[in-house]
Amino acid sequence: MTPLFATCDLCDAHKNDSSGGFRVLPPVFRDFGAVRKFCGPVATIKCFEDNSLLKAALDSDGFEDTPSGRIAKVLVVDGGASLRRALLGGNLGLAAVRNGWAAVVIDGCVRDVAELALLGVGIRALASMPLPTEKRNQGQRDLAIQLQGVWVRPGDWLYADDDGMVLSDRCLS
Repeated sequence: MTPLFATCDLCDAHKNDSSGGFRVLPPVFRDFGAVRKFCGPVATIKCFEDNSLLKAALDSDGFEDTPSGRIAKVLVVDGGASLRRALLGGNLGLAAVRNGWAAVVIDGCVRDVAELALLGVGIRALASMPLPTEKRNQGQRDLAIQLQGVWVRPGDWLYADDDGMVLSDRCLS
């Protein structure tokens, strides 16, 4: 089922929000997954050239239980905007699909682009890079992070479509 929202409409409705509850991510992210329109509550990871925590997250349940039912989450990763190592590839993309994640948004790189393009999950990142990460079990989870200068907090809602990505401190749809 395709979510019923348009980021342009959300921006029109919240353009005068001065509370910081509504934010727009800069247009630097590229689509790599087969799902181009997605939304959901946010889970966060901060890691730099080490995808150990990303793997652990994607190997876990990608749903959040809410009063209105189970909702697929969006994993947002502060990869330090590194263009030197890929944080996600085909195997982790398959894990995201298998465990029900709505999407993965990475301030960093992905690899196995042809494989990712076939997966029924939203995947956005800065670029592709064939070199994998090191595995040092470093990073942090479930904390406020910054993507391209925009704050992202666990529990925020992320909405993405062909026009871009926006964040809200509450569900808007």
